[in-house]
This record gives sequence, C-alpha cells and structure tokens, in this order.
Amino acid sequence: MEFMSNLQHGLDEQKPSLFELLSEQQLAGLIPPSLRYLLAVATHRRPRYLLRVLNSFDELYAVLMLAVERHYLQTYGGGFTENFYGLKRERVLRIKGGEAPRASRAAPTLMRETLRLKERDIWKNLAIMVGLPYMKRKLDEGYDIHVPQATILGPQYNRNTLPPNATLRERIIYYYKWFLRNIYPSINAAYYFSLLAFNLAYLFDNTKYFSPFFWLVGTRIRRMGQADYRAIALAEQTPVTPNPRPGNRPGQANSIWQPTNFLTIIYPRLLSSLRLLLPTSIFALKFLEWWHASDFARQLSRKATEGLELPPPIVSGMPIKKPPNTKSRNGSPKPENQTRPSQWLSTTNTVSLSPPTPQQSTSSPSSPPSAPAPFLQPQKPSPPISATTNLPILTVPAPTPQTSSLCPICLGAIQTPT
Repeated sequence: MEFMSNLQHGLDEQKPSLFELLSEQQLAGLIPPSLRYLLAVATHRRPRYLLRVLNSFDELYAVLMLAVERHYLQTYGGGFTENFYGLKRERVLRIKGGEAPRASRAAPTLMRETLRLKERDIWKNLAIMVGLPYMKRKLDEGYDIHVPQATILGPQYNRNTLPPNATLRERIIYYYKWFLRNIYPSINAAYYFSLLAFNLAYLFDNTKYFSPFFWLVGTRIRRMGQADYRAIALAEQTPVTPNPRPGNRPGQANSIWQPTNFLTIIYPRLLSSLRLLLPTSIFALKFLEWWHASDFARQLSRKATEGLELPPPIVSGMPIKKPPNTKSRNGSPKPENQTRPSQWLSTTNTVSLSPPTPQQSTSSPSSPPSAPAPFLQPQKPSPPISATTNLPILTVPAPTPQTSSLCPICLGAIQTPT
C-alpha cells in the first residue's frame, strides 16, 4: 500500500505515501486535546492561577504553535510533526509537470536551495497550519453550542429578530449565529469532500497535492534527502560567539541573559529540543496505557505483599492466667524454662474483651506474676481469631425454639417488608 501511488509512473523515492501523511495529520490532531487535558488536571489543583489560561487555551496554543512551526519551517523545512516523520515542504516549480528529475540527480543541493520555502511561503504555510485549524475549532465549538439550542427551543429560537436599534456587537452575534445555522453545515461538508477528492487523486498519482490548501499555497510535501540532512546538521552547529563590544565588561557578551545570545543560541536550542520531547511523551503515554490496561501492576503488588506476615494485635491490660506452682514436691524451685508453660506464653497472642483487674494493670504482660493470685476470677473463653484479619470473631448463640421467631441481633420480631 505504501508504493501504490508509484505503480503507474515509476518509483519516486522522495514522494511520501498517503498513509504517511494521514498518520502525520492524526498525530498533529492529538496534540491539542492532550495538552488541554493536562492543563485541566493542573487547573483542578491550582485554579487561581491556571483557570484563565484554560479558558484561553485555543488562543495561547495558536500563538505557541505559531512560534514553534515557524522555527521548524525555517530550520528543517517542515512542520513540527512532519519532521518527526522525516518530511519537508517545498515549493512546486512553475514548469510543465512541475518536476526536474535530471537537475535533482545532478545537483541536489542546488535544487534544495531553489525549492526551499521563502519567507512569503512560510507565512502562507503558517496560515494553513495554525490559522485554519484554529478557525475550524472555533466554528465547530460555536456550532455545537448554538445549533442544539435552536433544535430544542424550536420556532421560539428563530423568532429572535435583529432589533432596529441594535449595536454593532449584537449585529455581529446575530449574523454569526445565522451563519452557523444556515451556511456552515454546507461549508463543512464541502471541506471534507474536497479533502476526500484530493486524497484519492494523490493516492492514484493524479496530483502532487494531497490537500486543497496545499494547492492554494503552491506547496507539496516530500521526503528529506541527504542534502537536507547535511544542511540541517550545518544549521544546528553552535554559532560563533560575537566579539564583545568595547563598552561591555569582561564576560558580559557570553551571558545567556543577553537578548542577542538568547535569541540566537538559547531560543533555537529550546525549540529544537522538542524533537526529543515528542517521541518521549508518546512512549510514556503508551506505557501508561499498557500499565493500567494489563494485570501486571496488580500481580506485582500482590507478590510484594505475599511475604509480609503481620503479627496478631496485642491489647494492653489483658488478663494474665494463673501460673502453676513454682516449687517442686521436694521444695526446690523449678527451672525458669519450666515455670512458663505454653499456656501462659500464648496470652500475648489472644484478645480478650474482659476488663482488667487492679493487679493486672500494675503487672506487665512481659513478666509473669511473682506470686499466685487466688482472688483472680476465672478467665472467660476467648473468641476465635480470624486468620485473615487477626481480629476476634464475635458470634451469637444459636436460636432456641422459644426465641426462633426473634431476631438474634435486634431482639425484635422478624418482619418481611412487602
């Protein structure tokens, strides 16, 4: 499919396929909504400073892209996203067929300088690269706002006639809404039909322009060659630092805060660094999409928590069981390891809901009582401990025939809602 447009008239290595151009346009169309979404997320955190920026996003984005696209057209001969695909823009020769294949093969550098965009051609291309998409977004937004109102309100919306003493602002708004309702749908349909016609003609090599707007400005898109890459490498070299003026102090001419140095060195490098930012952001976006769509993140977090064994909770003031007699039959004291049975050692891993006794509050759970306490009450049976949450499982007794009609929790009659 890539070389389908070259089957009839031979292979043209510098002519890009229609699918490359459509991919480039799709990438260029994804940049504004992505930046708007990032700005909207940041506005939720700092609405005091970014709300006005978000409301004027279309205007600010148009100004920003005007500076970026102009730099890329002057330096690389193509737009910002076109340079990512290795494409450039050049003028069409006003000769029969618009091609000079012999001159292109014999003197590629001279042909590049001849077909290079002049300053007037750069502004024409900026008009269709920045101005036309801005107008299209504004008209689509106005159409989505005003036309549904006319559809919902019906004849009452159309009765709003222009008053005789209307101001200039009211006249502009009235005619603007009338244009959106009556004329813009036809213009929008003609816009897309013309794009489709030029795309089909470009696909079958019947025209050099894949868009009617390129035909209006006399520009076509080509692949970059060796002469283009050599010229770009020469232009990206560090310019020679100008000689300091007699009135400047030592080192003042080399400062980056000088307007001349900023415009000639820092500003071009800052815009050229966007070539690395675009593929990096695309890779980061695709990685985040894969990370949230796959089950790898949940499996990783599950494996990280598998080796963690949380100890059961320890409640202060737990009742201490009565230790056995520490003396043997012959009156000699038992060893220390025999005076702490497993029944006493297991009290630290149980939870009891009974209140502590006065003697229990003075003794610590880590040391056994020094003397037996005959006045201690027998300990209530501890509830079972859950193996998942390590919390006591509180249960209620099973209902008896006398209380089977009562709710074991609320102690009231069971009523079925009907």
